[in-house]
Amino acid sequence: MAETVTPAAQDAPPPRSTRRERTGWYFYDWANSAFQTTVITVFLGPFLTSVAEVAAGCELGADECVGYVYPLGVKVAAGSYYPYLISLSVLLTVFVLPVIGAIADRSLHKKRLLAATAFTGAAATIGMLFVTGDRYLLGGALFVVANISFGAAIVVYNSFLPQLGGPDERDAISSRGWALGYLGGGLLLALNLVAVQSFDNGTAERTLDLARWSIVSAGLWWAAFTLVPLRWLREHPTAAALAAAGRGNVLTDGFRQLGRTLREIKAYPLTLFFLLAFLVYNDGIQTVITLASQYGTEELRLGQSTLIVTILLVQFLAFGGALGLGALAGRIGAWKTVLLSLVLWTGVIVAAFRLPAEAPLPFMVLGAAIGLVLGGSQALSRSLFSQLIPAGREGEYYGFYEISDKGTSWLGPLAFGLVFQLTNSYRVGLVSLLIFFVVGFLLLAAVPIRRAIIAAGNTPPRVL
Repeated sequence: MAETVTPAAQDAPPPRSTRRERTGWYFYDWANSAFQTTVITVFLGPFLTSVAEVAAGCELGADECVGYVYPLGVKVAAGSYYPYLISLSVLLTVFVLPVIGAIADRSLHKKRLLAATAFTGAAATIGMLFVTGDRYLLGGALFVVANISFGAAIVVYNSFLPQLGGPDERDAISSRGWALGYLGGGLLLALNLVAVQSFDNGTAERTLDLARWSIVSAGLWWAAFTLVPLRWLREHPTAAALAAAGRGNVLTDGFRQLGRTLREIKAYPLTLFFLLAFLVYNDGIQTVITLASQYGTEELRLGQSTLIVTILLVQFLAFGGALGLGALAGRIGAWKTVLLSLVLWTGVIVAAFRLPAEAPLPFMVLGAAIGLVLGGSQALSRSLFSQLIPAGREGEYYGFYEISDKGTSWLGPLAFGLVFQLTNSYRVGLVSLLIFFVVGFLLLAAVPIRRAIIAAGNTPPRVL
């Protein structure tokens, strides 16, 4: 028999979270950041590009070779294969993530959904062990599955945030989670750096093998540490989930609820306007993160060890940057702090364009600057959006949010890939990303944030 939910039960606030529960939530950032850092940011771009170049007839490790592969009969430059894969995966997430969010809101067992999506992504990542020789199609398919699953798990994970603290607590909670994620991702990357330095004999074949095993290690890390939030998090079913208990199928209910939300979302135009701003500027951030290693390898001709050291620098500085910008948000508000971070991101792109080739030190200095703004801009965007979500719709709205988050952006990589194919220049491709930060800043600055929070039915924090 379905449980009856009284109006009082629907309006009651969720149980106050415990420190153990919040720590469990933080640890999923620790778990999944290995995929973001080791796989997306460092190893996978150069790895799949090398596999595609071999399939295109290039000699492994060749400095100059403009070859083509033909996935599904489409002519693609080997250097554009990875950016195009990112775009393909995000086009598919447009259909998957909002549905996952709707199902999460209707489910009494969100932790099970978190487990299913996280373990699927981890398994696909571990499957990269079998991407050898010219198997670029297998590598691309595994990446698409892993990246979609990664985004789906983040949707479920983020939907817990509004239930872990009140309006004045969420900036700090989100920042702590993001900061711990940078430590976790940085620690695994440090271990991979030791492996690369210890076992790389300078041959292209050994470098590729080490990259493959580093990618596999991230899948194992992701799966193992996901067990912590699955153990410590508590279920906080929404009123809709309680009302739907024992009645119908949660999958079909999720699709129906998503349809209703799409029809009703126009009632929250300011939330949509914020989401548009986020989709634009975060697309730029994610493209920088995703393609940084490919830019460093192919354009700046830097070695794998230099890239890993730089990303380690980003990771550990981002830990302090996330906490520092979180503290700044407590003084001037999350909205103003994110706007400031976008100004700094614009400076990063200009500096990256001017970097000299084969010069590790300037690349590392730029990485340090990225680290100081990266974590805070993302963590505060996440907590700021939580203030704009109507109660009980957290999963669905974070489904829309996640479409352009954590490496699933598509316009930036698509622009980058197209510009490279037309000009054969990664630097020119980089310049195309400036528009995302400039337009994103202007859109975010135009959002009347306090009015948007009230319009969503929520209480604004004391400082915005």
